[in-house]
Amino acid sequence: MKLAINGKRWLVAVEGNRTAIGVGPFPCEHGRLVAAKSVVSAADFAATHPWAAAGNSSGKTPFRTAVFATASVLNILDDELIQNVGDYILSCQTYEGGIAGEPGSEAHGGYTFCGLAAMILINEVNRLDLPALINWVVFRQGVECGFQGRTNKLVDGCYSFWQGGVAALIQRLHLIVNEQMGLSNILECECSTDSDYDSTNSDISEGGQCYEGTSSHVNETCQLQEEGQPNTSHPADGNNVGYNFIKGHVYMRPLFDNIALQHYILLCSQEEGGFRDKPGKNRDYYHTCYCLSGLSVSQYSCTKDVESPPLPGDVLGPYSNLLERVHPLYNVVLDRYYEAHEFFTRS
Repeated sequence: MKLAINGKRWLVAVEGNRTAIGVGPFPCEHGRLVAAKSVVSAADFAATHPWAAAGNSSGKTPFRTAVFATASVLNILDDELIQNVGDYILSCQTYEGGIAGEPGSEAHGGYTFCGLAAMILINEVNRLDLPALINWVVFRQGVECGFQGRTNKLVDGCYSFWQGGVAALIQRLHLIVNEQMGLSNILECECSTDSDYDSTNSDISEGGQCYEGTSSHVNETCQLQEEGQPNTSHPADGNNVGYNFIKGHVYMRPLFDNIALQHYILLCSQEEGGFRDKPGKNRDYYHTCYCLSGLSVSQYSCTKDVESPPLPGDVLGPYSNLLERVHPLYNVVLDRYYEAHEFFTRS
């Protein structure tokens, strides 16, 4: 895996049970890593990546998220690496409710996804104003059915994931959302059958009804704290945040029109096998990646848990259009995430 940051190429190399991380090059023989397993500590990782340091105001939110996501998968995420990061991301949430790349800038879909994902990974998502964030993101889906990245901007296919991914993450934070909205008294309700879930209003916009399940991600990675205060009880097994998060049940309806978004992706962004920003633009790898990721997110947005396939009515066109599920925190195909999690957890 390669990260090009500040003009330098940072590498994470994995070969069998050997792992190396840094600027490279790594010792290889016939194209294979020959060094003994060498995973740097979180402190060394932060020290050699100045843009990841919490006190560095020049570091933007996506860079931090790349560090935390990588460290989480590599099983080296610890308190030293995430120190003071929540304060910085919190300072980037704007009056609109979205998150900017740095304090004082405009809320933006890409930065909002990265900021929200980072706060989940470091177990401080309760500090964000989630109702305000929801209010901002739901109005980013335009009349064209796609998402715009900022207020009063044109829609763009890539935001199918950046904004759709934000909505997918929030769906799994229903307990915290309801707590912040003062709706905790209705969290004792239970959803006993699929038909109850399908027929009962469970999203905030339709009366605020929500159902409490046994989501492990709520218990293990999103403990409710006093609003605005950091969660100082980071789980000892913090590197399992992504695993626990995806394994939890979803009791909130989608925050966007998932079928309308699929219309935009397939009818407006698709071009001769690739995907583009919008009609009139050329296809490219970037938009192909994030349009496909957004398409996957929208197809699975109505499923209650990670093991449930979407209903045919939630997939636009023939059911053969269904893509593989991606992990909403990492934007990695779920099966590949499971493989990486298993490998680095046991190693």
